[in-house]
Amino acid sequence: MKILKFDDEQEWLEARKTKITGSKKIMPKRGIAPLVGYYELIAERLALPATDENPMDRGHELEKEAVLRFEKETGKKVNDDLIILVREDNESIAISPDGMIGETEAVEVKCLASARHIEAYLKQEIPSDYEHQVLQYFVVNEKLETLYFCFYDPRLSAKDFFFIEVNRIDIQTKIDKYLAYQKNIIEQVNNIVNNLTF
Repeated sequence: MKILKFDDEQEWLEARKTKITGSKKIMPKRGIAPLVGYYELIAERLALPATDENPMDRGHELEKEAVLRFEKETGKKVNDDLIILVREDNESIAISPDGMIGETEAVEVKCLASARHIEAYLKQEIPSDYEHQVLQYFVVNEKLETLYFCFYDPRLSAKDFFFIEVNRIDIQTKIDKYLAYQKNIIEQVNNIVNNLTF
């Protein structure tokens, strides 16, 4: 065993990067899927360090860059006007798209932490916490055929941009269930509001 000694906490923190430590969760409780610590190890070796910038602010600032990158890689022209789309039959059901390509295609951008970006790339899956956002695009816009879910992290020079294509035909059952659920929730909310209004 080697002992590495540090006089400065920042140096100590830097030295811990790229290493499996007791606090880096890599071992799953069940199954074989690696935990986030696995992807953090990769990110620490490939990405520039994250800053103290608020993740929401960072994502908002990088969104236009990501849309331009999508346009460059696909040749598609994206309208990224600041808009809200609402359902024809219920204006309580809406989505704020990051970009539209006519009525049949849309673009959503995520600028995640490097470890999550790498995980999405290696799995070629949209993280489950964005499933309802994906479905919402199709729930609101019944003409939408394809959503391009884009990932952008300029701190990763190796694979800073990629997108996953989601097609209505592949998720129509989930779309129908989510729409029915939303209509039910809105009906419940309206009933409560009406009963509480004097």
